[in-house]
Amino acid sequence: MQQINKEELNLPACLIIMDGFGLRDEQAGNAIALANTPNLDRLFAECPHTKLAASGEPVGLPDGQIGNSEVGHLNIGAGRLVPQELTRINHACADGTIAQNEILLKAFNDCIEKGTRLHLLGILSDGGVHSSIEHLFALIDAAVAAGVKTIRVHAFLDGRDVPPTSGAEFVAQTVEKFEAVKASNPDVSIKFGSISGRFYAMDRDNRWERVQQAYKSIVLGENIQREVSPVDYVKNSYEEGVTDEFVVPAAFCSKGIREGDSCVFFNFRPDRAREITRAIALDDFDGFDRDKVADLNYVCLTQYDETFPLPIAFPKTFPENVLADVVSDAGLKQIHIAETEKYAHVTFFFNGGVEEEKEGEQRILIPSPKVATYDLKPEMSEPEVTDALVETINVDQADFYIVNFANCDMVGHTGVLEAAIKAVEAVDDGVGRVVEAIKNKGGFALVTADHGNADQMIADDGQPHTAHTTRLVPFVLCDYTGKNRKFADEAHVGALCDIAPTMLGLSGLEIPSEMAGKNLVA
Repeated sequence: MQQINKEELNLPACLIIMDGFGLRDEQAGNAIALANTPNLDRLFAECPHTKLAASGEPVGLPDGQIGNSEVGHLNIGAGRLVPQELTRINHACADGTIAQNEILLKAFNDCIEKGTRLHLLGILSDGGVHSSIEHLFALIDAAVAAGVKTIRVHAFLDGRDVPPTSGAEFVAQTVEKFEAVKASNPDVSIKFGSISGRFYAMDRDNRWERVQQAYKSIVLGENIQREVSPVDYVKNSYEEGVTDEFVVPAAFCSKGIREGDSCVFFNFRPDRAREITRAIALDDFDGFDRDKVADLNYVCLTQYDETFPLPIAFPKTFPENVLADVVSDAGLKQIHIAETEKYAHVTFFFNGGVEEEKEGEQRILIPSPKVATYDLKPEMSEPEVTDALVETINVDQADFYIVNFANCDMVGHTGVLEAAIKAVEAVDDGVGRVVEAIKNKGGFALVTADHGNADQMIADDGQPHTAHTTRLVPFVLCDYTGKNRKFADEAHVGALCDIAPTMLGLSGLEIPSEMAGKNLVA
């Protein structure tokens, strides 16, 4: 533990993460530029600020790959570039070593020895946020090469990290892959087992009635479509005004998942893989009534939850001595606060992939509103998050505060520009109130984002843009310690990994050697 004199530190310190707030000059379709943001306008005018990269190689992703909240918070909290599972899995697919993965081979060999089927589950797109269609194709090739004879793909349509009606094309590409496999391997049976919109199959807010619908099609083969092809089923949904995210779960194989089968969930991002995994694979489950499939070998591509007793093909590599550790080791108190949608990000991901609270850490969870889509309530739970945080600051409850405002990202994903503008305005209100509370205590606040989203709500073709963007994000220093500190070079573009060392440097705490990011104020 560091030997510190708290009176010599610059506290309180607050990190404000505006989820989905990217920087884009063009105003058209830019909810951030079109919103009325008096507080942010004032901070940008009065406070030192610079820009940070939040996508691609600077955050450990492939070049040009959009960032996301998991990657963003992991890099922010770690204070160093954290190589992501996507990059590791891409390399394994490219060099063929995925076919030698012992965990995957065990699943494949179980099918061969028992004469059972292999099920591949995951989001079907090239969005690169939760999965990659190329990973699916590599898994198919590896399974066939190993000798698996029966493969069923359970596709979750995206529509958020890719255009909202791109799913039919991804389904068509997958059908082409099936045909190519069967042409070379006539004894292999491969087809879709089910198709579900991610709204159902990838919920993360304990809306079990949604998960149950996906479960019934995946496991029980319910809502079977005997007269329509998978591609036509998706296209018919479009004609009814239902986009990919909301496509009603349907089965294309009556048998579903049965005793002795093997499953590989090919999503690499954990947060939206947990609930459906619990429903299918865990003994201890009370989300809805179901009989667990017996003798099921269920493989997670990456670690979805450290409490899951399930095999992992690519175990996570987590950084040590992250920001939360440094604060804890100094004997200081810290508060991490967010609403449900981003709670895991300011806790698990921000803390380097550790579920347990650090010594001196308090976590505050504010429930997200129970609405079908967040354009119906664009302010989400920002007022409640802000109220709770300001109250803790006012009574000196902690030394470090970490807060996430979810609005720009979650409402940005709906593709509704008017709602996204209101979401940005809600965040502006929250930022203004929190910064004012920090100012009254003579501390400092850093205002930033984990990736872009609401900065582009309309795609180049005029359709709603629902995905993240690769744009830079802001980094604003609101210093009320009386020391008038500034960024060393405001023209320099840093990266998310620079936030933690900058925050520690501003506070007066020692920056650990593991943090390869830069203190941008030094």
